[in-house]
Amino acid sequence: MTSAIVLDIEGTTSPTSSVREDLYGYTRDRLPQWLADNSAGAAAPVLAGARELAGRPDADIAEVAEILRGWLGSDVKAEPLKTAQGLICHEGFRSGALHGEFFPDVAPALAEWKAAGLTLYVYSSGSVRNQRDWFAFARGGELGSLISGYFDLSTAGPKREAASYDKIAGAVGVPAAEILFLSDHPDELDAAVAAGWSAVGVHRPGEPNPPRPPHRWIGSFAEIDPA
Repeated sequence: MTSAIVLDIEGTTSPTSSVREDLYGYTRDRLPQWLADNSAGAAAPVLAGARELAGRPDADIAEVAEILRGWLGSDVKAEPLKTAQGLICHEGFRSGALHGEFFPDVAPALAEWKAAGLTLYVYSSGSVRNQRDWFAFARGGELGSLISGYFDLSTAGPKREAASYDKIAGAVGVPAAEILFLSDHPDELDAAVAAGWSAVGVHRPGEPNPPRPPHRWIGSFAEIDPA
């Protein structure tokens, strides 16, 4: 029996291109000025964290901006970068410059699962702030009211480690055997299964991660019957 469903975003609920082109592009353009304007406030822990991770304790703001841009271009899952992206894009969502983009089958499925009594959560490498905004400002209508909680690298841990899924199960208070995880990445599915979860791979046309056994793979949320 499934009581809760945990969703990945990039490649699973939403096109990878929309995340990397929209959110990453918006962040890349605004990073240097944002760091400079907020160096004594919100950007202070980002600057400190980036300097530590990069091994550049004396890096000035301009160098840190280039370090973060480099990580962004390589899709490095670094916490300082995700924090900066969440804060920068937070403004973009509220100004109407950014919207959450979803595959067409996602909204109907989430509404159906919620109505059936399932509890829905999101686990993504993007910051919780970005996740909330992505669902709250979804193009075509908000989806945030369907989601009961969000997890990221700072609150749960790396997505390819079983301990992260143990932590989420403990936080939501649902037995591992009653949690279904949906993701496009085989390594994440492996980690969820190692933690005792059920897991189903989602492979959509044009997305980069190919299916890999032994997991079941689907092309649409309409194929999921969690009963």
